[in-house]
Amino acid sequence: MDLIDADGRVTRWPRKREQRLIVLDHLAALFERGRSYPEKEINEILKAGHLFGDWALLRRELFESGRLDRDAKSGLYWRI
Repeated sequence: MDLIDADGRVTRWPRKREQRLIVLDHLAALFERGRSYPEKEINEILKAGHLFGDWALLRRELFESGRLDRDAKSGLYWRI
């Protein structure tokens, strides 16, 4: 599968749902459980974890899929 390169970076956003789930699980694993992250740090981790330049899409997908949660008031995210 050409979704993740040898360095662990996501190479493209897949069209197929089952492949998207693989990518989201891979990206979620970049975040420690029990730790809160400001949005800026989430973005930096995601920028380093993919090659196609859309960290906002990835952050949104991680949130909407229930892999990350956030506090709208503080802007902090955490892994579920």
